[in-house]
Amino acid sequence: MSRPIRLRSLSDGDGSSLLLSGELKKRPKFQYSGWVFHLGTNKIGHEYCHPRFLFIRGKYVEMYKRDPHDNPGINPIRRGVVGHTLMVGEMGCRKVNCSDLHVLRFYNRLDESKKGEIACATAGEAQKWVEAFEQAKQQAEYELSRGGRARDKLNLEAEIDLDAHRHRVRKYAHGFIKLIKIGHEPLLRQSSSLADNAHTDGYMGVDGDTDAIEAHTWKCVCTMNGIRIFEDVVESKGGRGVLVKSVGIIDCKADTVFEVLMSLEPSKRYEWDMLTSDLELVECVDGNYDVLYGTYDSKYFTWWSSKRDFVFSRQWFRGQDETYTILQFPAVHKKCPARSGYQRTKISPSTWEIRSLDTSGATTEFPRCLVTHMLEIQSDSWGAWKKSRSSKFEKSIPYSLLCQVAGLKEYIGANPVLKSNSDTAVLTSNSSSSSISSSECDSAEAEEFYDAIAAESSEDEDSDDDIEVDKKDIVMLENDSLDIARLSLKASDHDSSQVLDSATPPVPIDPIKFCGSLREGKDDDDINCWTNPGGAGFMIRGNTYLKDYNKVRGGDPLLKLIAVDWLKADQSIDKVALRPSCVVQSDAGRKLPFVLIFNLQIPAKPNYNLVFYYASDRPVNKSSLLGKFIDGTDSFRDSRFKLIPSIVKGYWMVKRAVGTKACLLGKAVTCRYLRQDNFLEIDVDIGSSSVARSVIGLVLGYVTSIVVDLAILIEATEETELPEHLLGTVRLSCLRLDSAIEA
Repeated sequence: MSRPIRLRSLSDGDGSSLLLSGELKKRPKFQYSGWVFHLGTNKIGHEYCHPRFLFIRGKYVEMYKRDPHDNPGINPIRRGVVGHTLMVGEMGCRKVNCSDLHVLRFYNRLDESKKGEIACATAGEAQKWVEAFEQAKQQAEYELSRGGRARDKLNLEAEIDLDAHRHRVRKYAHGFIKLIKIGHEPLLRQSSSLADNAHTDGYMGVDGDTDAIEAHTWKCVCTMNGIRIFEDVVESKGGRGVLVKSVGIIDCKADTVFEVLMSLEPSKRYEWDMLTSDLELVECVDGNYDVLYGTYDSKYFTWWSSKRDFVFSRQWFRGQDETYTILQFPAVHKKCPARSGYQRTKISPSTWEIRSLDTSGATTEFPRCLVTHMLEIQSDSWGAWKKSRSSKFEKSIPYSLLCQVAGLKEYIGANPVLKSNSDTAVLTSNSSSSSISSSECDSAEAEEFYDAIAAESSEDEDSDDDIEVDKKDIVMLENDSLDIARLSLKASDHDSSQVLDSATPPVPIDPIKFCGSLREGKDDDDINCWTNPGGAGFMIRGNTYLKDYNKVRGGDPLLKLIAVDWLKADQSIDKVALRPSCVVQSDAGRKLPFVLIFNLQIPAKPNYNLVFYYASDRPVNKSSLLGKFIDGTDSFRDSRFKLIPSIVKGYWMVKRAVGTKACLLGKAVTCRYLRQDNFLEIDVDIGSSSVARSVIGLVLGYVTSIVVDLAILIEATEETELPEHLLGTVRLSCLRLDSAIEA
C-alpha cells in the first residue's frame, strides 16, 4: 500500500514567531519527502543513477539510501541548505537505463558550475518537486529577512566551501560490477506526489483559461464518438487551410493523459491510436524535443496502393498552470530516407493541450482533464465533408487525427488503473511521529544542496547492494501548507490603486528626448517597429479575484514606454543600464522619477536583446506593491514578476506554442536584477530554460511575419494588493533580425 500523507506543523527551535493576518502564530516548517533518482558522473567518468530518498525540511535537504521513516536512526548520505541563489530547471525527458525519466537540474545562479541533477518517473512528480524546492527557498529567504541570529546562521552555512568533497577510498572493481548490474536492469518506476490540498505559492492558482484576448472564433460543427469537433470560422474565411480541433473530457489526471500520449509502446497505442500506433524514436534532441518515424498499413485506407510512412517532430512543455502542450510538425531527417515499398506522406501540423479541470485545489476521487487536439487541414475536403458527411473524409489522415481524442477517452475509461487517484491524505496531531528531529537537522553542518548532490559519491554511497526499494512504498509527504511568500511581506493597509505619489507634480515625459535602436511605428500596419497597444487586450485580476477568480480587462499601463533597443552580440548583454549609451544615462533619463528596464535575452547565433524602457512621471509609492517589488529581495521579485504574451498575428502553431497565459518569469527562467539610482533593470535569460529556449527558437523562425503583444505586471496575491495593474505593454510588429544593432 502507498504510504499515507502526513500534514503537520513544527515550531522553530528558538521559539520565533511572526505576524500573519494580524495574529501571532508560530512559524511552521514545510516538509516534503519521497523517492527520486540521483543522476551524476563518478570520478572515473561513468554515469550513475541511484534511487534515493529525498527529504526537504524547512530550508534543509537530506538524501538517504533508505526511507528514514522506516529506518529510524539512519544517517543521511548527503545534507545541504537550499540557499536563496538556488535555481531549479526542468530538463525534460531523458532515457536512462531503458526508462524515460523527467530530469531536474539544480544550479547556483551566481555560479552555474555548481550544479546537480535528480530525476522523477513522471512530469507531474517533477513539477511537485520544483514547488517543494521553491518553498524551501522561501524559507531561507524568510530567515534572511528576519535578521539577527537566524540570518547570521544562514549566512554561515552558505559560506561553506561548495567545491569541497569528502575524502574517500574507491574500490574500483566493486564499482565496475555495480555499473554493469545497473546497466542491465530497468529502473523502478517510483513516484512521489505533492498532496492535492497542499498549498502553493499562488502561481499555481486558478487564472482562468487565458490572460490575453484571442482572435479565434470557434464553432462546434459536429459531435462524434463522444467528442466535439470545432472549426475556427475566422481563419476559414481567409482562404487558407482550415483550423479545426477535437475536444473531449477524460476522467483522469492530466499527467496520466500526457504519459499515455507520449508513450511509444505499440501494445498500448494499438488500443487507442488508429494512425500513429507504430512509432520509432529517431532522435532525442533534448529533454523536450524528439523526432519520430511511423508506418501505416494501406489496408485501412482502400484507395492507397502502397504502405505509407511519415516522419514528424514533437516538442512539449508544461506550463505554470499545469497545462501540457505538445507541438507536432512534419519533419525530414537524414536517418529516415525514402524506404522501399513505402510512400512517404505528410502528417498535418497539430498541437495537443491537456488541462486539468480540478480548479478548486481539493482532492477529488475522479480527477478530470480537458484534452484538445488542434490541426490544420485543406479547406476543400473539409468543406465537402461538412456538407455531405461523405465517407471519403472519414478515411483520411486528418479524420484519424481528430479521432485520437476519442480513442484516448475510451482507452483510459476501459483501464480503471489509469483513472484511479492513489493519493490519500491523513491529518495527524502527533508531531513526534517523525524519526527526524528538528534539532538534528538544524544543527547539521550543511553545504549548499546543488553542490551536495553534484559531489562525487563515496564508497558507502555508491553501494546499493543492500537496498531493497518496494515499488509500493511510493511517497511520504509532510507539508504544513505554509505560504512563506505571503509571510515575507506584512499585509498593507494602503489603497493599492495609489501606486504613484499623487502629491508630487508629474514630470513631463517628452518621447523625442528618448531614442532606442528600434523605431516607434506610425500605426498598426507598420513593420519592424514597436507601438503601444494599451491594456484592453489583456485580462488581469480584479478586486474580487480571491473570491470568485474573476478577471477584468487591463486599463492604461502605469508606466509609459519611452524607448526600445533591438541589439545583437556574441554574448548576452547584462546590465544594459550601465552602458554610457543607455537611455537612463542621458540627461533626460536621469531626471525621470523611475525607469523600469525589461531586458529580454534571446539565445541564438548571434544572441539578441530586446530592451524595453518604461518610465513613470511621478515617484513610486514605497508602500505600494510596485514599491515593494522595486526595493524587495530577488526571491520576492522572482515570485511576483509576471509576463503575459499574445501573438496577435502569425502562424497558428506559433500562437499555440507561445500561448496567452501569464507566466511568472522568475519561476520559469533565470532573472537577474540591478537596482541603482532611479532605475530597476530586470535581465531575463530565456536560454536558462530548455523549454523557453525551444519555444523562442520556433518564434524566431517566424519573427518577420508575426505581431506579438507583451504585458508586464506584478502579481497580486493578497486582497489588499488587488486589483492588479499593468506596468507596461508593447506591440512588436514583424521584426527583422538583420535590423538589430551590434552592441
